[in-house]
Amino acid sequence: MSTETDRPAPPPPSASIILLTLAHRVEAELAAGLAELNLTVARLALLGHIASVPGASFSDLARMGGISVQSVHTAVKAMVAGGWVRDRTARAGSASTIELTAKGRRLLRAAEAVVAEVDERLFGTAAEPHQRQVGASLVAAFNARNAR
Repeated sequence: MSTETDRPAPPPPSASIILLTLAHRVEAELAAGLAELNLTVARLALLGHIASVPGASFSDLARMGGISVQSVHTAVKAMVAGGWVRDRTARAGSASTIELTAKGRRLLRAAEAVVAEVDERLFGTAAEPHQRQVGASLVAAFNARNAR
């Protein structure tokens, strides 16, 4: 028979485990919201990179996203079919320059609204205090980094 004192102590808090757990929750919330736009978290990231780096090549996008050039080609091909992006120099043997279309810019704005809703729900004024603190600390750390 076990008693309360026989239970092992919980492990010490780990920043890695806490962030990983929170990241899974954020990803699930984002995926659910983005699904309504027929968009995935990975494609949102790619759209964001395309929007922030006008004229980015497939290689540039692969480096920014930490994915293979082949994966970027596949994703961009689907985005072109959806009317979200265009390749201004789509010719065999030419370097590609990919940019958002008007439809892609509207989609990105709608996705940014989803991100803002998730941010508010998970890190905003109604969130648990520790999650508000984590969110505020992350934003402050990146703002300080970008201010340098």
